[in-house]
Amino acid sequence: MRKTFIWGSLAGAMLLLSPLAVAAAHADLVVDQRGGGDARTIGEALEKLGAFSYPRIVILVRNGVYAEKIRISRNYITLRGESRDSTIIRYPQLRSEWDAVRDCTGPAVVNIHGDDVILDNLTIENSQPEIGPHAFAVYGQGTRTIITNCTLLSKGADTVSLWDYKTGMYYHANCRFEGAVDFVCPRGWCFIRDSRFYEVKTSAALWHAGGYHPDQKLVVRNSDFDGAPGFKLGRHHYDAQFYLLDCRFSENLADQPIYRKTYPEDTLRNNPAFFENRYYFHNSRKAGPPFSWLQDNLANAAGTPAAGEITAAWTFGGQWDPENEGPVAVVGVEIRGQRVILTFEEIVSVRGNPVFANAAGQTFRIFRERYLDINRLTFIGEGAFSAADLRGPLRLVSGDIIASKAYCTDRSIGANFAIPAL
Repeated sequence: MRKTFIWGSLAGAMLLLSPLAVAAAHADLVVDQRGGGDARTIGEALEKLGAFSYPRIVILVRNGVYAEKIRISRNYITLRGESRDSTIIRYPQLRSEWDAVRDCTGPAVVNIHGDDVILDNLTIENSQPEIGPHAFAVYGQGTRTIITNCTLLSKGADTVSLWDYKTGMYYHANCRFEGAVDFVCPRGWCFIRDSRFYEVKTSAALWHAGGYHPDQKLVVRNSDFDGAPGFKLGRHHYDAQFYLLDCRFSENLADQPIYRKTYPEDTLRNNPAFFENRYYFHNSRKAGPPFSWLQDNLANAAGTPAAGEITAAWTFGGQWDPENEGPVAVVGVEIRGQRVILTFEEIVSVRGNPVFANAAGQTFRIFRERYLDINRLTFIGEGAFSAADLRGPLRLVSGDIIASKAYCTDRSIGANFAIPAL
């Protein structure tokens, strides 16, 4: 019988991110097995999308067990469950069986081949019964992947395998991960917080590959680790970098530091090692006897970062801050006759039919045209207007404009906004 390990409270994690509270009212497509939505399966909903998904598309999946595996090929897709424990995507798939007879869907239950994909409030389970062999729940080749409020299960290895080794950036929060060898194994940059890890074997739970860029790293904060008695914390085959801060470990953890896996009997299998061991810890707490290798050593990391500096934005080197909740800003404006062209700080998506008004109540409605993967939108003024009419605060009176890139919460233009001086 598996021993349940609960140490410390993750109640704060439940409050950290609440995307459902922010975006539950919005869904572009609804999946309902009972026929009350736009599709009965997730695969059917994905097939309804166009060849290119220029705006962010939110697919809401109603409660049920969806016995299917899926491939997300487009950018800016949010797949959100009605409830974490009752919206379940479940499929049995051994990687070896897929390698033998390959289909176009992929080797995992959820296969991600687009950028800026968000999985939220779901259970994803690879239900093949054997302990140990490779059996992906989530596999990915895109970047800026967010997984929040999810349960990710496999009895096999590599449960969550996000493998864009060049530019891959991944953010996970308030998740439960379970599997065998290397069951969380990102390549690139990865930040995980407020989550639980359970290793079903005595093998290593974590794995990282960061050999393409010296800054690539795996950061885990405020999380719990448990597993079979004697389970190991982590290993790697390539250059890697691990940061574990404010984490709690059960007495089942083996006294085995994170290590590089090599093959003395077949040295051609070994990868180049350009860096010394880069394993950093802060404020580790372990049940039972302490281990010396879990002691604080952040001072040894490059740049000697303080624990408070190690955020998601820091992890991704300023390239992406998935926890940014600030409004998406207008950074440029151009007037062409009756039209106003607004330029935003990043690529945006349109929801509904946005209309904004100036202080005098004059309105500007969006010009309906094909919305591209772009940061510019055109509005048409109501009657004659000048640059002076666009000064001062503006008010969004209908619709919405959000950042297309993946964030934990929608980054909207906001109810009130301003544009640069003309």
